[in-house]
Amino acid sequence: MTQTASHPVQQRYADPDAAVPAQWNTVLEVLHEHKSVRRYLPDPVAPETIRLLVSAAQSAPTSSNLQAWSVIEVRDPARRARLAAIAGGQAHIEQAPVLLVWTADFARLRQLADDHRAPLDGVDYLESSYVGVVDAALAAQNAVIAAESLGLGTVYIGALRNDPEQVVAELNLPAHVFPVFGLVVGYPDPAEGTRVKPRLPQAAVLHQETYDLPGQREPVAAYEQRIGAVYGDQGLPFSWTERVLARLGSEAALNGRHRLRESLTTMGFRLR
Repeated sequence: MTQTASHPVQQRYADPDAAVPAQWNTVLEVLHEHKSVRRYLPDPVAPETIRLLVSAAQSAPTSSNLQAWSVIEVRDPARRARLAAIAGGQAHIEQAPVLLVWTADFARLRQLADDHRAPLDGVDYLESSYVGVVDAALAAQNAVIAAESLGLGTVYIGALRNDPEQVVAELNLPAHVFPVFGLVVGYPDPAEGTRVKPRLPQAAVLHQETYDLPGQREPVAAYEQRIGAVYGDQGLPFSWTERVLARLGSEAALNGRHRLRESLTTMGFRLR
């Protein structure tokens, strides 16, 4: 008789033999039950709910307390439709009531320096830009966890980077503000039937003391079989390996994002 993965940790790895943790709580449950949602009900999301998500986002760590990010809440259907077109026609951007666009934001800090007639020579280095992107990602992930704890669904939209200059124009972003990704927020349509997508075994990602590359081959091969069963149920191509290699196999597969350095320079990020 085939054993079924029942605990959220077992479901996360599609492995009924995964150890059930001795420690557990509702926060861990929300984290382990995460899944991307791509079909939404028309139910509105209240403005106060978005404010709560943003306060959760602002509770995330931020390097040196720079808080080098901002988020734009987009509800207007026409604007969401235009942003969906930039992102390759992803229908859920139009279907859900809210799109949050997270940005690495150094315009606010530059304005602060100008107001105080202070130098800001350190802002044009790659390190500073990297901090803005990391800060935005940490904040957004806090918002995702908060949203899912309230019964909302989310999905990240990295494809806004297909043409960041158009996103900048659409959202009236000033120089030194870069759109890192979008986040769709809404109530999931139960008809979608999305299930938790298994991740790589910990043996492939958790290293002890030093990095072991050859040791990853066996757990990655085992993962190929487990994720293949999930892809098959969803009518997707069976092979995770083929999907990964196709996604990174050519410049064309980047869908315009090979221009990212050029786009950042256009927006005032000098990246020294």
